[in-house]
This record gives sequence, C-alpha cells and structure tokens, in this order.
Amino acid sequence: MSDLRDAAMSAKAWPFEEARRILKRYEKAPPEKGYVLFETGYGPSGLPHIGTFGEVARTTMIRRAFEVISDIPTRLICFSDDMDGMRKVPGNVPNQERLREDLQRPLTSVYDPFGTHESFGHHNNAMLRRFLDTFGFEYEFISATEFYKSGQFDEILLRAAEKYDDLMAIMLKSLRDERRETYSIFLPIHPETGRVLYVPMKNVDAAKGEITFDDEDGKEWTLPVTGGNVKLQWKPDFGARWAALGVDFEMYGKDHSTNTPIYDGICRTLGVRPPEHFTYELFLDDKGQKISKSSGNGISIDDWLKYASTESLSYFMFQKPKTAKRLFFDVIPKAMDEYHQQLRAYPGQDLKAQVNNPVFHIHNGDVPESKMVVPFSMLLNLASAAGAEDKAAMWGFIRRYAPDATPDTHPDLDAAAGFAVKYYEDFVKPTKVFRAPDAKERAAMEDLAAQLRAHDGATDDETLQSLVFAVGKAHEFENLRDWFKALYEVLLGQSQGPRFGGFIALYGVDETVALIEKGLAGELG
Repeated sequence: MSDLRDAAMSAKAWPFEEARRILKRYEKAPPEKGYVLFETGYGPSGLPHIGTFGEVARTTMIRRAFEVISDIPTRLICFSDDMDGMRKVPGNVPNQERLREDLQRPLTSVYDPFGTHESFGHHNNAMLRRFLDTFGFEYEFISATEFYKSGQFDEILLRAAEKYDDLMAIMLKSLRDERRETYSIFLPIHPETGRVLYVPMKNVDAAKGEITFDDEDGKEWTLPVTGGNVKLQWKPDFGARWAALGVDFEMYGKDHSTNTPIYDGICRTLGVRPPEHFTYELFLDDKGQKISKSSGNGISIDDWLKYASTESLSYFMFQKPKTAKRLFFDVIPKAMDEYHQQLRAYPGQDLKAQVNNPVFHIHNGDVPESKMVVPFSMLLNLASAAGAEDKAAMWGFIRRYAPDATPDTHPDLDAAAGFAVKYYEDFVKPTKVFRAPDAKERAAMEDLAAQLRAHDGATDDETLQSLVFAVGKAHEFENLRDWFKALYEVLLGQSQGPRFGGFIALYGVDETVALIEKGLAGELG
C-alpha cells in the first residue's frame, strides 16, 4: 500500500491531482465532521442525461483516488434540486398540456407525465438513481424537498435571514438593473397555489425568521423561512447547500464557472469554508451544441448501453475532462476499442504507469483482464460483411479466428458481438455507400482474390496483411492508404476500416475471395 500511495502522490492522472488538492485542505488538521464530503448536484427538470452520469463518475474517480492517498473517511452525496419550480415543459416527455398546468410549481409537486410516480421530480429522481445504481456507484441521495421540509436546512436558512443584506449585496453585483428591483435570495412557496414566487421582499425579520411579501395579486403574506415554506434562489442555494452539508469538493460544468465567486461568497458569508472545485468542459451533440436535459439532444445513458459496455462509457468520461467533447453515437466504437487497449496494456506496466492508466480509475485499482481478442471496430466490419443479424452468427466467424474463445470464457467479447450487430444495423448499414473500382483498383483486387485463392500458408493477421500490402505495392499504388481505402469503399461501403489482414483472418479467406468477386461484379450495393 505504501508503494501505491507513493506512486499516487506523484501521479499525473487528473483524479490524483484533484485528490492531492483536497488532501492539502486538511494538511493542518483532519475535518471536524470526521470525513471528507464529495457532492454532485442534479437538476431534475428533465430526464437525467449522460452528462449527469459523467459528473458522478468523475467525482467517484477523485474520491477513490483520495482514498488511496489518505485514511480520512469519505462520503459522496448526490443532491437533487427537486424543489426548483418547473420553468418550462421539457420537449421530450409525454402529456405536455397537462404539465403546463403545473408551471412554477416545485418539481416534486408537478404531475408525473409518465404516470409512475408521485410527481415529475420523484420520477426523475428514480431515473437518476437507477442509472447510478447500474454502474455500482456508492452514494447517498438527498432530495432538496426533503432537505427543506425536514428542517435539515433550517439553521442555514435562519442564518441567511440574519445575513440577508450581505447575501443580497453579493447577488446584486451580478444582476442587471431591472432585475435588481425585484430580486430576493428567498423564493416563497405560495400557501394557496403551491407555486414558487419570484417576488421582492417587503421585510425580512431575522429575529423571528420570517419574510413578508406581496403575491402577484397584491395580497400580503408572512411566512417562516424554515420548514419548506421558502426556498433559496438557485445561486444562493448552491453556496448555502455547501454550508449546510460541509461540502469539501464539488465539480460542475464550465457554464457554472463564472458563478464560482458567487457560490464561494455565499458559503463564506454563512460562516463556512467553501469546497474545492473542479470545472469540466461541456459535452456537445453531433451539431456542436451543448447537450441539455430539457431539449433531449445528445445521447442518453440507455442509448450508450444499447451499443457498448458501461466501462467504455466510464473510459470516455475519464478522457480530458477539461476539453469539450462531442458526445454522439460515432464516439462509441473508438471508446470501446481504446478501453480494451488500456486493459491489455495494464498488466505489463509498472506501478507508476498503472496509476496513470484510465482503467485503474475506472476499476478502482482492481483491473480485470481483457478478453476482447477481436477489436470492436473489426466486429463492426464483420457484421457488415457477414450481414449478421445476431451475435450467434458472429460467433461462427469468431470461433474460427480464436478457437479457444466461447461466450462463457470471453463474456466481454460475447457482449461486444451483440453490441456490434445493433450498432451496425442502426448506424453503419444506413450510411454504407459502395462504389465500383477504377481499372487500376480492379486489376489489383482481381490479383488479391487470385493470391488468396492460391494461398496455402498461415492465415494469421500479419501473414494476410503482408499479402494484401504486397499486392498494393505490386500494382504501384503510390500511397498504400489509397489501396486500403479502395478495399474499404468497394467491399465494405465505407472509407475507413480495420487492418485488412485481420479482417480476412476473422471473416475467412474463402469468404473474402467471394466478397471481392461480388464487389467487382457490383453485387454489394
């Protein structure tokens, strides 16, 4: 353990860099509360998206890295802002007309359009927890509604009433003139309509812990700030939650970064040291737009898991969190293959390299062996060439390539074969465009078919790759990439593909000859 800790203390992997920063927070004395608290926040105004998963996955990676370098206990809280008023109806849910009746009500008081839970907020919280549980995250869930109504927030709310002017001063600096006139850090819940009110305060009585205001109809009300009668505006709520829970670390997207001084200022004014922060770049959809819960663009966690493993998604989340990344279906094959490349490299690495390997952080140091003897990209091309409609058909080819492999002994390969068939059917097949070869390409492919037909030597990847390479060279392709590109476009209907020798070894020599003949005859398109 001491060797691992020593390696971790100098590791360049970003989870260890963040963990060391959190440890420095307590270099003089351990936390009085007895543990280090990590938090992630979730706004359940729409269905949980893949970015929400990424936030918890990355926070967990930092938490586990911290546990390598420190003996201080840790907790992870997933906090749902489900007392926020529903500002607009999400575009990707049913029963939208009915939902409009509940605009501005707290999400846990909004009709559930799916008809399965007590409210829309409860439904989305359940979705979030199901997603997180799928990945085996260890976390504690807190609902803002329960936090406010149970009294757990009361002490901080009363302190906010005492510090009202100071907190307002922090907020007013960030607001436009017209908004300053009506702004209040407190949002009362209307006693009759149940809606979240955005109204100015007529009076804040710190001694009584009460606020007085007029509703939209001009009727005056006085409510206690405690017990769930009032909630905080979202920016003050952010900092106040840190203060109430004693949060030590929270990460959030770049779109929050300009608010960091506000969050910190709120927390300090309430008498608590702000946590350490980590700002990550946003995920973009296929058009380069930020993915959003309300618009439902990008891909969901369920979408990813239809086509690839949970570990490949964790691998994607590990990569360069401070760089904006496209998060769409076309990133999945690369993530699958790179994840297994790192798995295969791990056993041969020294400890210093292992703690910087993404799979160390994905598996919390308990790294499994990769059984993916066929790359995912190759499986996709096999599905294409073979017209496979299920993974059983894929195994007919896989067994010839890897005779010792079975679905039981190679479960990750078995799962990947099924993923490849689905991915091929949904994304590759609809976009395939076959073309006819030109005269030079035709002559080379006829030669390749003849040489494969006559080949009686080894049929491993390297031997067959050398044969294909030699044919391209013999037919004087100045750039051999053009030769391989021609093979992909004529035989597979795409501009890129796997090492062709490996494809032949997997698909079969005779089968490849037949494929070439069909391609030359124009029968593939």
